[in-house]
Amino acid sequence: MPETYGLNCPVARALDIVGERWSVLILRDLFLQGPRKFQDFERSLSGISPNTLSARLKRLEKGGIIERRFYAEHPPRAEYLLTPKGRELGPAMKALRAWGERHTET
Repeated sequence: MPETYGLNCPVARALDIVGERWSVLILRDLFLQGPRKFQDFERSLSGISPNTLSARLKRLEKGGIIERRFYAEHPPRAEYLLTPKGRELGPAMKALRAWGERHTET
């Protein structure tokens, strides 16, 4: 996010981590379905490229919102889950959902 967005503002800092469209939808999936594998996200996020998905997951992981947990060694396989910090976004995600239900059409 460019400096012109004022990263001294807490809203701008939060959006720097979670504000991209795919990032919010990744969080949606984790809140609704629990830990997910890369392939799970590819199936549920129609239209996302593997490179974009990888970048969003890395950004959320770097921000401490999600963590990657390995469940197999050979070959290495991982799943993604919310951290305690990520779970704190629950009320904001619920508010976005409620707003979308009230003010948008399907």
